[in-house]
Amino acid sequence: QVQFVESGGALVQAGESLRLSCVASGITFSTRGVGWYRQAPGKQRELVAAWRETGNPNYADSVKGRFTIFRDLAKNTLFLQMNSLKPEDTAAYYCNIFPARQEFWGQGTQVTVSS
Repeated sequence: QVQFVESGGALVQAGESLRLSCVASGITFSTRGVGWYRQAPGKQRELVAAWRETGNPNYADSVKGRFTIFRDLAKNTLFLQMNSLKPEDTAAYYCNIFPARQEFWGQGTQVTVSS
């Protein structure tokens, strides 16, 4: 059974940084593409960053240069380092494989950025 557990979300001020973590079970990051996604109130869930099977990361234009996705394969953990946070980054953040599968969504972790 595949399960993702996200953590690290918090209420921060604009310009601050956060690091999100995602621990996976039932799946190995080294063999699958994985990604971070987010959903803001009233908006559709969107891809923020993906670590593709080829080993190359991809980022949404809105976070390029500010967010970094990386993995700890020994711990089967996915991270999202978020710097220079903006109020528009406020959302619930989730990890999933890439492309995402509906049945793998976890509870997510809330990031709120105040101006």
